[in-house]
Amino acid sequence: MKLRYLLILTASLFIATGASAQTTVAATPPMGWNSYNCFGSAVHEDEVKANTDYMAKYLKPHGWEYIVVDFLWSYDNPPGSNIGNPFQKRLQDGSYIPWLTMDKWGRLTPQPNKFPSAFGGNGFKPLSDYVHAQGLKFGIHVMRGIPRQAVWAKSPIKGTNGITADMVADTNSKCPWMNHMYGLDMTKPGAQEYLNSLLELYASWGVDFIKVDDLSRPYSAAEVEGYKKAIDLCGRPIAFSLSPGETPVSQAAHATKYANMWRMADDFWDNWKEVLHMFDYAKSWEGVGGPGHWPDCDMIQIGKLSKRGPVGVERYSRFTEDELYTHMTFWSIYRSPLMLGGNLPENRDLELKLFTNDEVLAVNQKGENPRQLYKKNGAMVWYSHVQGSKDIYVALFNISDNAQNVSVDFASLGLKGKVTIRDLWKKQNIGRFSKSYQQNINLHGTALLRLSAQ
Repeated sequence: MKLRYLLILTASLFIATGASAQTTVAATPPMGWNSYNCFGSAVHEDEVKANTDYMAKYLKPHGWEYIVVDFLWSYDNPPGSNIGNPFQKRLQDGSYIPWLTMDKWGRLTPQPNKFPSAFGGNGFKPLSDYVHAQGLKFGIHVMRGIPRQAVWAKSPIKGTNGITADMVADTNSKCPWMNHMYGLDMTKPGAQEYLNSLLELYASWGVDFIKVDDLSRPYSAAEVEGYKKAIDLCGRPIAFSLSPGETPVSQAAHATKYANMWRMADDFWDNWKEVLHMFDYAKSWEGVGGPGHWPDCDMIQIGKLSKRGPVGVERYSRFTEDELYTHMTFWSIYRSPLMLGGNLPENRDLELKLFTNDEVLAVNQKGENPRQLYKKNGAMVWYSHVQGSKDIYVALFNISDNAQNVSVDFASLGLKGKVTIRDLWKKQNIGRFSKSYQQNINLHGTALLRLSAQ
């Protein structure tokens, strides 16, 4: 336990001294949409554009800004197909099928059958331009390392004199759940140059955000540093996300220094037990988040999910309405990045209400120093401070399986005298109280409050 707090303190010192990742990128938790939870590897360009249009019209006025294309955009999924088997088969001559779309420098590029505007070597530039024209930002998911097919083909590394992909790959470093890539041996000449060439390409496409998979579990420190160096050299501000979790808490100082966000847990889905686990993960990272670097609870499982994979049948979120509010409330009070996972054009009034409450979103974007006040007897309370004010945000959670009262003692928050309480989901003041406040909350439900001492 003492070691964990020492690590957290070390990470906090990076924040305080400015030795962390640049705070001009992700100065507040990133807010956006990611294609994975609704389309898996099978998202197509028209669907990305439809989600872009929806965000620009309905969500951009409330601060949402990123559109992220996730998972295997260089892999061919015919229109209407499910996620399928992402593995490649190795042939007798050592080559691979299906062959991923790749340029002569061993860099993966968008599959034109899925992204028609990429045809002719355009890459993601036309789609990125479409997103930017709506006043939004564009992001992509990538796998750690270098394509195995580039290693087989001995693709030249751009920016080097005669170094090829097989000379920089670490063939013993493999993703356990997908066989497309080898890790990079960052001690080898040309390895950093390969990453530099990737980020040069992404910058030319207008990429604003990269989510690098198979990087955080196990934690690949040398490659994390390599990607960050390449980002710094590419000439474009790009947010850097590490995935998936569980990122080791022992790497808190390193992640804080080099990344803008990192996953605390493995993939999160719409199951109440996973919400309970996320509370514990968040507590273990308490105190680390700050401008430019955010522990990530993973994507928001609200809306139409798994239209073509990856987990379960097509559905609206399996969370009850109370659980939906708890989900959104905790991600907000904790200041996790907010990445929507559902297909936005299929949002109902409920989803739109959850995503457009500016008072709730302000808790995520403008709260400071979130902390757990207590967790006992099926009740949990978190709080944070309101920037530029003595007010305090307080989130009450009933994590038991029965309705019950959840209370907060004002003295434990340093508040004295009469306290005015505003319900942020209801957008209304609920009264003035002395010493404490309690509210009866449904099972798995929540209340999000703003407390103002008089």
